[in-house]
Formats: sequence, C-alpha cells, structure tokens
Amino acid sequence: MAALCESFTLCGLSPSSGVGVGLGGGLLALEPGPDPDHVLLTDRGRTTTLFKVSDQKPLGCWSVKHGQILTCPVVCNFETHEYIAVHDDKVLRIWKNDDINLDKVFKATLSAEVHRIHSLPNGGPVVLFRGGGVRTLDVLLEAPQQEIENIISDEVIKWSEAFMEGKHPVLIFTTEKDGDFFVYVQKLKTNTLHKYKLEQQELSKPMSFTAYIKNHIITLLCLYSNDCVYKVLIPLQQNTEEEEQILPKSLLLSLSVSGSVLKGTSFVVLDKDHIAVLGSLTASDEEPKECLTIWNTKFQTLQTSKELPLRTSGQLWCYEEKFFFTHGKVLTVIMYKCETSSLAAAVGKLKDRQTPDVSAFVNWNTLGYEELADSFQSQQSGSLKHESTTDLRSERNAVASVQPDNLSVGKVLLNLKDVPRSIFEDGIRQLMSQAQKLDLQASIGSVVTALTNRCKPHSQYYPRTFMLEIVQTYDLSYSLCPDLMALALERKDLSLLQICLLRFPDIPEEITYACLEMFLSIDEDYLKYTDLDLDSVICYIDIESNNKEVKSEIVENGFSTEQEEGTWDTELTEEGNLTSDGELCPVGVQRAALLNAVLCSAYSEAFLLPHLKNLPAKQAVLFLRYLFYLYVKCSEKINTALPGMSSPTISQIMDWMCVLLDAHFTVIVMLPEAKLFLSSMHKFVRAQVRFYSELNKIEGSLQELQRLHHQKDPQTYSIEVLEII
Repeated sequence: MAALCESFTLCGLSPSSGVGVGLGGGLLALEPGPDPDHVLLTDRGRTTTLFKVSDQKPLGCWSVKHGQILTCPVVCNFETHEYIAVHDDKVLRIWKNDDINLDKVFKATLSAEVHRIHSLPNGGPVVLFRGGGVRTLDVLLEAPQQEIENIISDEVIKWSEAFMEGKHPVLIFTTEKDGDFFVYVQKLKTNTLHKYKLEQQELSKPMSFTAYIKNHIITLLCLYSNDCVYKVLIPLQQNTEEEEQILPKSLLLSLSVSGSVLKGTSFVVLDKDHIAVLGSLTASDEEPKECLTIWNTKFQTLQTSKELPLRTSGQLWCYEEKFFFTHGKVLTVIMYKCETSSLAAAVGKLKDRQTPDVSAFVNWNTLGYEELADSFQSQQSGSLKHESTTDLRSERNAVASVQPDNLSVGKVLLNLKDVPRSIFEDGIRQLMSQAQKLDLQASIGSVVTALTNRCKPHSQYYPRTFMLEIVQTYDLSYSLCPDLMALALERKDLSLLQICLLRFPDIPEEITYACLEMFLSIDEDYLKYTDLDLDSVICYIDIESNNKEVKSEIVENGFSTEQEEGTWDTELTEEGNLTSDGELCPVGVQRAALLNAVLCSAYSEAFLLPHLKNLPAKQAVLFLRYLFYLYVKCSEKINTALPGMSSPTISQIMDWMCVLLDAHFTVIVMLPEAKLFLSSMHKFVRAQVRFYSELNKIEGSLQELQRLHHQKDPQTYSIEVLEII
C-alpha cells in the first residue's frame, strides 16, 4: 500500500530570493547532494544552491558571473565531494564547499557541447555530449580538448540516465528524429554502443522516460501522450550485430480510473510495483485538476493522489522517499511510503491483523506442533508476487511441500530454511497464526530466531514490521531470541530496540550499553523520521517549548534558587528543548524516549560498569545532564516517578546517575565544558538536601506534638504557643 505523508516547503522560487528562480524560468534540475539529506537545485540561469532538506535551509549558493548561463545541471562528485557544472555549453567548472567565487575555481574548456553530467555514487561522473559521445570525467580531464565523436548527428537527445552494472557504469539515452525515437546504450567498461529503435505507436508519442536496471536487464518505462505507460526490456548481454533493432513495448499501466484520465507530464519509479505520476486529472464534467498520484502497476489501481491547486512546472523528482516539485511560487516536498504490494491493499480491504496473546508461562515439554500441517493445507498462500495463474499454483504447492503432517515447529522451520523469500514469509506467518495453540514462548522464540538467521546473509532483507508485530504481541525474552537485538543494532532499528528494552527482562549489560551508546550518538536528522513510542516523555517535555523564553527565576520546591544558590548558567540554555517550566532538557523528544527505555531496563551494576567506562566523554556528559534534568522534574513536585507510561522512577534515575559518575568521575571533573553543569548540579542537590532536612525536622516536631497531645488531660483547658526552631 502506498501513501502520501506530510509535506513542507523547501524554498521559495522568486528571482529576488537568491536561492530560487522565477516561475518563468523554472528549475533546470534537482540532483542529490553530498549527503543523503542534501539536494542541489540548479535554476535556468546562473545559480545553483545546496539545501539541507530536513532543516529547509540553504547551505551554500554559487553563481556564474553576468553574461554566463548554466547549461547543464550541477552535480556532486560523491567520491571527492566536489561540485561540477557546465556553463555556456562547453566550459567546465569544479569546486568545493569552501570555494566562494566560481571565477577562481578549476576551469576547463571542452571541444564539444555537453548535454548532461550523471554522477554515480560508486562510478564517478559520466559526461554525455550532445553529439552522443560519452566520457568519464577522469578521462575527460586528462585532455579537455580531445576530439569527441558525433554519433547521432541529426537526432536530438530527449532523456538520459546512468546506472551501475556491477562495478561499471552504463549510460542510456533516448533521441528523436522526424517523429521516430531511438534508444542508445553505452557500456563504458567495454566501450560498446548499441542502438535501438522504439516501436511506433499510432497517434501518440513518448513524452517522458525513466528506467532502472536489474539482473542485467534495463527496464525502460515510457509515458505516452495517449495517457498510458509502456514497458520496454533491453538486455545488456547483447551479441547481435544488427545496427538498428526494433524494441517491442508492452502496456504497463493505463492512467484512467472511474471515468477520469490523468494527462501525465512526468513520472518516477518508486519500487517494482509502484510509480508516481505528476499531471492533470480530467473528467468529463469537471475542469482539469493538477495532482500528484501513486499507481500500483501490479494491480492497475490508483493508490493515492493529492490535488495541487497551484500550477506546477510539470517536473517531478524523487530522492530518499521524498517527492520534489514546484507548486506555485515554492518548491514543495512530500514524503511518501510504499509497502509490499498485495491484493488486499490494492483494493482497499486491508485490515489490521488481530493475533491472540499466548500464555505467559513456558511449557518446555510441548515443543511438538501436530496441528500445523492441517492449517497449512487449509490456507492458501497469501503471496501475490507472481503474475500468472501457473506461478500462483506452483507457489502454493511449494508452500505445502515443506510442511507435511506431524512436524514439530523446529522441523517446519528447518524445511523453510532454503525456500524462496516469499514462500518463507508465508510459512512463517501461517505458523504464527496458530500461536494460540502453542502454549509456550519457546516456539515463538524459534520463529524469531529463524527470521534473524534469514536476515544475516541477506543485507537487503529485513522484515521490520513483522518482527515488531511479534515482539509487541508475545511475551518474549532476550534468551529466547538472542540474535534479535544484535540484528536491530546492526540495522539501526530504533523502534524495535526501544520495545525490546521495555519488554525483555533479561537483556545482558553489554547489549544495554550498546543501545545506550547508539541512542546518544545517532544523528538528530535520523531520529526525526523514526517512529517511536513517546508516551514516556510527552507528559513532561513540551515539544513546542523551544520557542519560549526561559524564565529569569527558577523555583524548586517553593524555594528560589536564584536568591540562595544562584541560577542556571545561560550558556547551558543555548542547546536542547525547554519545558514549560523553563528547565533545560539537553536532548530532543525522540532521543529522550530511547534513553528512558534504557533507564527502565534491568541491569547489574557490577556487570554494567566495565562497559559504561567505554562511553565517550561527550556522550557521558550529555547522558548525565539528561539524568539530572529528570531528577529535577521528579523533585519539583516531590514525585517518585515521572508522569506517562514506562517513565523512569526517581530510584532508577539516581541509580543510573551514581553508576555513571562512578564510571566517569575523573573524566567529567576534568572536562571544561562540564564544570558549569556540575556546579549547577551541586547547587541543586545541596538545596534538595537542605529542603529534605527541614522536612525531617518538621516531621519530628509533628510526631512530638502528637505524643504530647495523647498525654494531656482533655478536661484541662489551656492556651499554648508552640515555637518550632
């Protein structure tokens, strides 16, 4: 199932902004930047801008001088983190982040006009010339004035893209001449060029192209003017000597639904089953409406759409699960998600799966599972990964063949070990569906172990949703599935780690420390897009409070620490979020939720302390500041625990603070950046000791008064004045 998520504006598109372009000019292109969260915008003029998408701010802006014009989108060389641009068709410029004036950077004048530069993460930049010649940047820089062959002569390049086949780049581009369209495939490893001709379509022509490579086959997708998307397969292992082979095409998708037709202008491939199309949706009785749509090519359905009331330029880019397109006078970003395609999701009938809980008690003597075979025989395989009826029938037979009658759970898992991925997941899910008959967690642990063993040799395979569902549904422990948390640490699955820390009662201290170190060191941008349980922090950390002013006076338990013990140092308030009470939280909400999961986990101080000594000093100070923040929150209303679900108690906070100080006392005392914090911490704790000392005196006085009251004769009337010193 595909869905469009939240959207935001990356930048304005006005000539005066200095970071965008006017609608009349539009964007020349949007290319990925040196980091996953960075993009390069090149306008149809003189300027290119580097943006950090999550912060929605420019990191750098470069312009060629007046009279010059960028004729090729600026790209990043991912190997050297340099930027490459072409202006006035032939002038090549290369610079780095710290360069300001492009007149002073590397310059080379080429012998032929450049059409486009494609930069590959592991293959370096590849230069495509307007005459069809192709060179890698390294070869071109050795002799900038080298002669470039003219291959296509009278043809005009319409689109181009580069891929990696193994360790070698492959470039594909399409051309047009007199209504005929041609496809060229250039393999740089062998310096071979193959030319093909697209099969003609009556009364329509291709308007947009995109492609991907898999199993040595290039799949070229063409959006035609008849509102259809066609698929063309081009094998890379081409041995024929035929000069102009005609490529047949097959209909992939018709862009029509319920009497409405989408007039697409551009499109991108999201995965093997989904494409996104930007265009105008027209119906017989309505005015055309521009919209962004996601289509399921497997089941020929429109999955989701978003109306765009302001006009667009017709350009659409897609990077890091985000769409980029112009909308009115701004460049808009929309995040999306695509889940595994299934028939239930395609027709909108997918329901939440309700799996019964199993007993919390382990019966180690009932590992057999005789009812399993009948269940497998009665249920069809839910996988719809093959398109033909024959494939579906053979897959069902394959599922049934690996679980004959009277097999134990262990034997069923052993039979599923080497089957294809789709059959494996079907078998696992059907096994889990019978969990109510098992009466033991050991079998569930065996299933989780089978999943983790399947993931280890396959870096691309990771059924995250399935594993989350299992951990949340069943009462497991670390000892039942010892490889699960190690795999989650390797894949940086923060959601799964958080749930395991809260639910597993027997996590080794080494794993607890590994989680703590990851939670403290992971990048804030990564945390922003991580789905976490925030129930333990939202009751006492105000997400919106970082826009509020810090109070000039801090009141602790009714006493003003500003008057008696000094105030918080203002340097500490420059970082972190602030609560509504004006107190400092040194970490964000997501990181706080993860740290709370660590605080609530069980541990032995003797085994944790050796690992905790390896924590870097900067992270140790950050963790100590957060612990102190929690201690302040617990103390302000004399609470023994923070509000919210799964929140740490004051005992857990104090225990962790003590063990952290034991592990890093000397280092923390010597760090200059920790001195101000330690001073504030000392003052607050001293005020707390004084406050509780006064409470103890009051408690003793009240107990004495109660004792004296019982000793007096109730018939005697007297007035007494008591003074508590």
